[in-house]
Amino acid sequence: QFQVVESGGTLVQPGGSLRLSCVTSGRTFSHYAMGWFRQAPGKEREFVASISWIGGYSIYLDSVKDRFIISRDLDKNMVFLQMARLKPEDTARYYCALSTALSADESLYDSWGQGTQVTVSS
Repeated sequence: QFQVVESGGTLVQPGGSLRLSCVTSGRTFSHYAMGWFRQAPGKEREFVASISWIGGYSIYLDSVKDRFIISRDLDKNMVFLQMARLKPEDTARYYCALSTALSADESLYDSWGQGTQVTVSS
């Protein structure tokens, strides 16, 4: 298990933009990717986006693929989530985790962070 820390969450107005950051203290060769999940109050945690460390291949939740962009910095072991045209339904706690595959399957992820809160409201 590695330490993962998310940051960047805050209150933002609908239509606004926000950039989340995630840093991991390390990763192994089996950790092929890193991804973002989110959990809204009263709902289950859902996959948002994931990116491979090598090649930068990415996958997205359908409802965010035209508004969110995931990127990574190999040297700093960091992953970013640039969010645009935010909607109230994007309100959730956003979590970052390491994964053994480029996948939306939560069971493939480990080393979860504590999350960062994003609230979209006027």
